Amino acid sequence: MPRTSPPTYKDPVEQTPVLFVAFVAAVVLIVFSAVKSTDVYKDALTQAKAHPAVIEALGSPITEGFLLSGNTNVNGASGEANLSIPVSGPKGKGTIYVAATKSLGRWNYSGLVLEIAKTHQRIDLLQRPTAASSP
Repeated sequence: MPRTSPPTYKDPVEQTPVLFVAFVAAVVLIVFSAVKSTDVYKDALTQAKAHPAVIEALGSPITEGFLLSGNTNVNGASGEANLSIPVSGPKGKGTIYVAATKSLGRWNYSGLVLEIAKTHQRIDLLQRPTAASSP
């Protein structure tokens, strides 16, 4: 009959740092995913990706970074959001700054700008370029 060695157990104290890091990573992933799924986040990105001045400054395609910052607070049909969303394109990087309130179920922006990282130039995403009128 073959001899089997008794199972070895790791000291729980040795596993604590690994479990803590895994827990923190899971919380961060859940929080970032929750913010990225909000209407205000999605709408801000959609507006930035479609804005001609943003495309000219960053190039296309424009992709969002992972480490956003800020907060959203939604309670039914009302809420507020203040976000900083890192974005990049083939020509450069920038940050979308969002300030919005939700009233009667609709987001209203008090500020929506892209700041270009290299030049610190700001593009107001609420101001759409006007088409030149034809003579």
